[in-house]
Amino acid sequence: MLLSLSTADRPATDLGFLLHKHPDRFQTFDLSFGKAHVYYPEVDADRCTACLLLDVDAVGMVRGKNPDQSFLLGQYVNDRPYAASSFMSVAIAQVFGSALQGRCKDRPELVAAPLPLEARLDVLSVRGGEAVLRGMFEPLGYEVEAVRHPLDDRFPEWGESPYFSVAVRKTTTLSELLTHLYVLIPVFDTRKHYFVGDDETEKLLAKGEGWLARHPQKEEIARRYLRFQPSLYRMALSRLVLEEEPVEGEDETPEKQKAEESLEKPLSLNDQRLMSVVAALRSGGAKRVLDLGCGEGKLIRELLKDRQMDEILGMDVSVRTLEVAARRLKLERLPDHQANRVKLIHGSLMYRDRRLEGFDAAAVVEVVEHLDPPRLKAFERVLFEFAKPRTVVLTTPNREYNVTWDTLPAGQFRHADHRFEWTRQEFQDWATGIATRFGYAVRFLPVGPEDKALGPPTQLGVFERG
Repeated sequence: MLLSLSTADRPATDLGFLLHKHPDRFQTFDLSFGKAHVYYPEVDADRCTACLLLDVDAVGMVRGKNPDQSFLLGQYVNDRPYAASSFMSVAIAQVFGSALQGRCKDRPELVAAPLPLEARLDVLSVRGGEAVLRGMFEPLGYEVEAVRHPLDDRFPEWGESPYFSVAVRKTTTLSELLTHLYVLIPVFDTRKHYFVGDDETEKLLAKGEGWLARHPQKEEIARRYLRFQPSLYRMALSRLVLEEEPVEGEDETPEKQKAEESLEKPLSLNDQRLMSVVAALRSGGAKRVLDLGCGEGKLIRELLKDRQMDEILGMDVSVRTLEVAARRLKLERLPDHQANRVKLIHGSLMYRDRRLEGFDAAAVVEVVEHLDPPRLKAFERVLFEFAKPRTVVLTTPNREYNVTWDTLPAGQFRHADHRFEWTRQEFQDWATGIATRFGYAVRFLPVGPEDKALGPPTQLGVFERG
């Protein structure tokens, strides 16, 4: 089976940087089911094409299988070596992993640059025909070209096969194109070569972040990707928040974090903020607490000191940040009774997540301002409608206070990743609307030295459900 990736954007040879594969080399990679070969049949400034060719060892795949399986001949006589399927998705993840994740060490500016890209698959098995093929790709903005192959050219009366040569074209990033292919190729075929369990749900949600919730065929995609297992695809669909695009996507970088901390350091504002949050959680009688957007675990460290807190669940969108949190909290060195109080999980505040349900309280410390305003509705539903803890303690900067910092240029936010910063009235209007919609009462507290005209540097809202 063959996947070809092409671009005509000058200089087209930049494709080699994005794929981390040199155009002058023929490279071979060992996979658990065979070999993958990468080569470039055309390379010049006007057009560049990279090919991923899979050589599946179909016989080796079934050796040692339980002899009681039905239709043993089908283990050896099948289309697995020739039609794109879950084998191709695995190869994309392993051979083009850096490109899939949007990383390019040598030319990082290329990662976010939309390019006119074409992906061609020879051949793709499509259960349901061309209508299904177009229904999956066209809502994502792709131009689709499909040529269906007959079962046998010599016997036209046998009819058409389910196999297509497919080309999809779109001006987009390479990472987005590979992500769509990674998810959709096994959707067309519906037969994965490996066991499908809970971890496949997590893969689908991770790779579907930013587009799956808005796709008109999301239910069919979930069913097919998870091999029609009702418990899995129902769980996946329940975690999609339908009214908003499910993208969070802001990972903290040390440089950006240090810039904000240096600005607030003279006030020891972060310490005051954490202490105010802990006090609000404690006064509400919380024993099981969520730290949403937990970052490197600073609030969790304070909560661990409080014996009232029996269980602390920290969640963050950045896996790297969670790894840092685990190291800084030294969970592996804590006594068992202490370590068992804390759990760190990877997740997004744009998805409904049943792991967040049933807690007494949630802390959302300096998180909402990192979300794009159109996506706040999704966050609101995830926290206040679905997780619905009894108490929510939420902090966010007060934009009015920014003028007191001489080192902060006028009109600039405190943090490079902030999408907005609210005035006191804007925050209170938003919070009051949330409380009314979801059955909470809300009160507001200042954090940090309060200016008579400008208010405090940090705003804190305590939401309590009746």
